[in-house]
Amino acid sequence: MLDLSPNSKTDPLLKPLTIRGLTLRNRIMSTSHACGLQVDGSPQEAYQAYHVEKARGGLALSMFGGSSNVAEDSPNIFSQINVGVDAVIPHLQKFSERMHAEGAALMCQITHLGRRADPYQDHWLPAIGPSPVRETLHRAIPREMLREDIDRVVAAYAAAARRCEEGGLDGIETLAAGHMIGQFLSPRTNRREDSFGGSLENRMRFALMVHDAMRRAVSDKFLIGIRWVVDEGVDGALTPEESVQAASMLQSEGLVDFFNAIYGSMDTFRGLTSENMPGMGTPIAPWVEAVGAFKREVKLPVFHAARISDLASARFAVSEGHLDMAGMTRAQIADPHLVTKLIRGEEDRIRPCVGAQHCQSPYRPKCLHNAVTGRETSLSHHVAKADQSRRAVVVGAGPAGLEAARVLALRGHDVTLHEAAPKAGGQMQLAANSWRRDLMGIIDWRLSELDRMGVPVEYNAFMDSTDIEALNPDLVILATGGLPQTEFGPGFDLVDSTWDIIGRDRKIAPSVLVWDGTGRHPAPLAAQMAQRAGSEVSYVTIDGGLAQDLTYAETTRWKTEFARMDLRAYTDMRLVSVARRSNQLVATLLNELTREQTELMVHQVIVDMGTVPDNELFGALRKTAGNAGVTDIKSLIANTPQPRPQQGYELHRIGDAQASRNIHTAIYDAFRLCHIS
Repeated sequence: MLDLSPNSKTDPLLKPLTIRGLTLRNRIMSTSHACGLQVDGSPQEAYQAYHVEKARGGLALSMFGGSSNVAEDSPNIFSQINVGVDAVIPHLQKFSERMHAEGAALMCQITHLGRRADPYQDHWLPAIGPSPVRETLHRAIPREMLREDIDRVVAAYAAAARRCEEGGLDGIETLAAGHMIGQFLSPRTNRREDSFGGSLENRMRFALMVHDAMRRAVSDKFLIGIRWVVDEGVDGALTPEESVQAASMLQSEGLVDFFNAIYGSMDTFRGLTSENMPGMGTPIAPWVEAVGAFKREVKLPVFHAARISDLASARFAVSEGHLDMAGMTRAQIADPHLVTKLIRGEEDRIRPCVGAQHCQSPYRPKCLHNAVTGRETSLSHHVAKADQSRRAVVVGAGPAGLEAARVLALRGHDVTLHEAAPKAGGQMQLAANSWRRDLMGIIDWRLSELDRMGVPVEYNAFMDSTDIEALNPDLVILATGGLPQTEFGPGFDLVDSTWDIIGRDRKIAPSVLVWDGTGRHPAPLAAQMAQRAGSEVSYVTIDGGLAQDLTYAETTRWKTEFARMDLRAYTDMRLVSVARRSNQLVATLLNELTREQTELMVHQVIVDMGTVPDNELFGALRKTAGNAGVTDIKSLIANTPQPRPQQGYELHRIGDAQASRNIHTAIYDAFRLCHIS
């Protein structure tokens, strides 16, 4: 029987794979994505450092440059690399040298966006495609390509492939699916009546021309693959059967060396976030079986990535023959040293990817709970020991406090952590409800790390200033979080906070108004819980749409949840006042657009306005703290140590103890303050 235990000599994830003379040292890769760190269309220092860290962490292959552009009418719309100009070559050469020095292979994804382009970016050229079919996500209505356009784009692909080889890369992949190659292939987007449309052979003609031109432009040792859709899913027209037939054409002509299999469509937010790049609240590794069915029909190596977020799932997929390389892209954003930990037998120490999709937000590639990823030029994933140990007291065991305690312990300080509640997590205990339950992985991992380092966590420990000062600290970190803000105006004392509902501290009334003043998770979560309890729910938000303060994946998920519940969000509405009328409440709402007021009678009003810090403890400690509780902003930004007070302890606030923000900022607060404390 195959031994699948971690760190085993027979672990399928640690078995090398050779493709056309290139040997990959294991079966774990990072797939191409637009990480947001490019400068002037090139992968410069920050971009390279982000990938080099994963190479140091042991992965076999890093692909980069998600949707790297080959031509002028494929514009930069989400921080892509431009492989359409020779100026990129020196950057590729430096990049490949650094990756190879760490033992990892490097490849780039090159593409033409086709109808997925934005006609109002870069050179303001019209989007082009096989047919004038609108792309719903990026909203372009493309110009139908002439034969001259086809020949020009084919030549651009070949030139881009040559540049990548001159840059020292080991290979490239093209992108089918929703990009130009896939647009020609899919009957949904290709309505041509010439030799490039109609039959499968005609729809594949463009792909064959592109790959033939690239193969002739590069040497035999240079790998060429394709990111290939095995099934377009519910929105598409390309079936698994046609996908295999089309792939066989590329394979039989010897034009590709591997398939990087994906599932579904990417031209709507729904398709992008639930099929193409699924996240929290969706099954782990949802398309492995579909990819395995494809792999059994082709002869070339098959790569795949779609929420393969843990090594157990990757190990199963490879050992069962569903794929040859496991793409663990987001898992390595969470922990770029994932492979090294596997090799060392420390699989249980891997920082988990919880699927929050924060790394796909405008802040990409920043992980929700790894403050260093994407900041490698200013922060280190390795926390160095301090020259001198200090006595550190951390108050509050939410994500900020747990991170502060973890980092201070890594520094070698004497750390104690005090939590007033009976368990750790803070607001995360409320947040990890419904489809967001995986968030608790952020807390559980830190508790495990603290336990490993012997850091005590004191629960049911409500600390006042006297208690803290009795511990004779050198450093005090307040991560005490905040309290719900509900003071919107007259009648604020009649409302409940979303915390009251999510934490089940208040009974849900027969009819409720949920007013969302932040665009974050608590209000829609409270509304969902109220409706599931049988309440008649009216949902009103001050924003122009639902959940507008969240990433596009989270917003799309909440829109989906509301659609399933048949719950409408009324937008651009401000809660002005609440008054009691008989046994009900009358809420006055102001339409921000028309300035008209509306009254709504309900039994309960639920409000989310974020949090405000509980400053009582901070105010008391400031009086005796050597730095008066002032965090030096310039030192914080520069990642230099805070000025040490001549006498007294050093006092700082982090996370929501300062201001109402998200999980990532709380953890970033803790890390950048404590890694040099």
